[in-house]
Amino acid sequence: MVSITTEYISVGGNRHPAAADWDRQSGVLAFGADNNVALWVPTDESKRGVYSLLVGHRDKVSAVRFCTLPANNTKLLLTGSVDRTIRVWQSDEQTSRHYTCVCELEGHEGTVNAIAAADGSDIVASGAADGTVRIWRLNYQEGTIRGQFLKTIQMKPRYFPLTLALQLLDKENPAKPMMLAVAGTTNIVQIYVAQTTISEPEFFLGAKLSGHEAWVRSLALTEDKQGPAGDLLLASASQDKYIRLWRIHRGESAPVVPKDEDDSVLGNYEPTLSNKAHMFEASGSKYSTTFEALLLGHEDWIYTAAWNPNPDRMQLLSSSADNSLTIWEPDPVSGVWVSTERMGEISSQKGSTTATGSTGGFWIGLWSPDGKEVVSLARTGSWRVWKYDEDSDIWVQQIGVSGHVRSVNDIQWEASGRYLLSTSSDQTTRLYAKWMHEGFASWHEFSRPQIHGYDLNCIDSLGPARFVSGADEKLLRVFNEPKPIAQLLENLCGIQQPGQDEMPETANIPVLGLSNKAVGEDVALGDDALDGLAGDQAEPAPVISLDFNHPPLEDHLARYTLWPEHEKLYGHGYEISAVAVTHDRSLIATACKASSIDHAVIRLYDTTDWHEIKPSLTAHSLTITDLCFSADDRYLLSVGRDRQWAVFRRSEDDPSNFSLLTSNPKGHSRMILGAAWAPVSHPLTFATAGRDKSVKLWQMTDETFECRSVIALKSAVTAISFLPTSQDGIFYLAAGEDTGDISIHKITGDNLETHELLSVDKLICPSKAVTQLSWRPSADGTIKTAHADRHEPDLLAVAGEDSSVRIYAVTNLTT
Repeated sequence: MVSITTEYISVGGNRHPAAADWDRQSGVLAFGADNNVALWVPTDESKRGVYSLLVGHRDKVSAVRFCTLPANNTKLLLTGSVDRTIRVWQSDEQTSRHYTCVCELEGHEGTVNAIAAADGSDIVASGAADGTVRIWRLNYQEGTIRGQFLKTIQMKPRYFPLTLALQLLDKENPAKPMMLAVAGTTNIVQIYVAQTTISEPEFFLGAKLSGHEAWVRSLALTEDKQGPAGDLLLASASQDKYIRLWRIHRGESAPVVPKDEDDSVLGNYEPTLSNKAHMFEASGSKYSTTFEALLLGHEDWIYTAAWNPNPDRMQLLSSSADNSLTIWEPDPVSGVWVSTERMGEISSQKGSTTATGSTGGFWIGLWSPDGKEVVSLARTGSWRVWKYDEDSDIWVQQIGVSGHVRSVNDIQWEASGRYLLSTSSDQTTRLYAKWMHEGFASWHEFSRPQIHGYDLNCIDSLGPARFVSGADEKLLRVFNEPKPIAQLLENLCGIQQPGQDEMPETANIPVLGLSNKAVGEDVALGDDALDGLAGDQAEPAPVISLDFNHPPLEDHLARYTLWPEHEKLYGHGYEISAVAVTHDRSLIATACKASSIDHAVIRLYDTTDWHEIKPSLTAHSLTITDLCFSADDRYLLSVGRDRQWAVFRRSEDDPSNFSLLTSNPKGHSRMILGAAWAPVSHPLTFATAGRDKSVKLWQMTDETFECRSVIALKSAVTAISFLPTSQDGIFYLAAGEDTGDISIHKITGDNLETHELLSVDKLICPSKAVTQLSWRPSADGTIKTAHADRHEPDLLAVAGEDSSVRIYAVTNLTT
């Protein structure tokens, strides 16, 4: 029985302060990842990373919140999206780490920016870019969860709510008075109160807290563990770089000590630090809100504030655009709030571009359930983890998760399948390999070879230590593996790389967008470029040791794992659309975007001296979408938007010379998006994938190819890949569609009969189009008639428009 499981998921987090939450009971951290919700357990010993993606939203996920229904302790996950809906996911009864969508809440007319839930209550609040907060009640009836809309609160003055905090004021009170704090694109915090026992709680405005001088991005409520019993502390974090703490006290407020008018410490800040008591009533009880403290220290916008869930520690965590994560707590003697720990980057050391390690700020900061770990999300979409070491009293960085934040446009295995390369519209190329550690095996990002200024479209391996990539520019770039990466892969993954002594030490950080140069190489700069350089910027990058016993952390990935650029390949007139390398690594074939015959050509480059082999190959009239060499490198297949395919044959006398063998101007009824050669040489067979919802199998007859079989699918076919293993004339094809669906087909005999073996479960497929599929090649890079070890599963790598790279393990495929 053929089975398929998810071996690895790599995906970056959405840059939205509300788009993540860490469940205190199960230890699952959920975060928005494009249209999906990624689930990850940071404390997992196996270091597996993201173990599941919840598919369902039709646009980016912008708000994530865990809650528990008090009636039966049902664990729920609430997710809001740019698609204006809120999805309610219920945890599996067998395992609390898996979730199923049980209902959808509709009604908002703008992006859902924030979701709030209170412990011990079934009331949920959501704020959106339509200038409203909606109140919902989640009911558990006859085994199903249903969401009931209760009320809309219009924001007055009109503003967009960006953050909400919800809390029961008195859990012992039968009326269950509730407080809702709302803030957003204004400089005030509004406090609404209601009693929740009635069928439709009536929220009314109780207080307006002023003092901030810019938008308020985050609110966090907690019980004061060190103050008077029953008091609440509200933290409000703002773009004015300050955090303000407010005390909510039951009863009349304590008398305010009058300030000395001549107090020079306050200076002109007297109005900002006003300690006016804001009074309101709820369910017959009086409450007062007073300003408690002003936390100073951040140098840029503050995105999130979160209280430590540990009942023994009174700590606040804040994340900021100044690239820091800060822990605040009151001084045990004076009670003054001070910064006790700062993680991340010191502003004076941060660079100016992603390539130099600048993260563009931390968008999210969260506590672990036990309060001994913190995580943060950076601009690159990567999560960083810090764990508190009690023995040394310091916070130590741990392995996080990383991934692309835009469409993944191409993936390619290294020739012997030892690592995987991916390239994306987020302008990065990434390398993944399997880490063997303490009885566990887990995939991780081990290098970020290319950080570019253009969206990257295509990539291919040029051997174990070199690759070529094409982007939205008119040239291709060839990169060499540096020695520290080779040593790291050897130490942690067992990947032996010959010729390490000849490898470059490391890549210089690009200056003013110049190429990555190996350390020691001269970088040619014009006089005008030198004028604008500070002396320290122009210095070569230091050689950094990557002698770790774990995969590199995000700090190292973003700064020290670049590959030096070896060569540029010129010739094309527009953005590069496709690249393919012969199996013997001697030739590179490329194509670019084209709207005329003049540019719809295939250019060939010789890898011995990188010169272009002329003349270019012509057959197409529009953009060539895919290129593919046959296993023996004698034939080159091209397909394009002009609906035709063409096969070029290599000259036996001159191996660098290709000529058109045959073409079919009406190969499909709509544009052709993918092509692949089958792992059989007699007779030669290839497949083409089209927007006409079909895969066609073509077999060589005399000097041409005839269509012998058609696989009809439900939507446009965007990617295909043959398993590089055949057995008794049977071979296997994976097909991906623009809906994200993936299927595996068995093809038998000379007549190419097809049979669908497996349709991958929609729940583990990409939520958007599949952009590329790639089966892992055999260990020596050649086609075999059967695997030596049938217990080893076949690995299928999948790239998707939903920013994800997935590796599936397919077992019992060829048995």
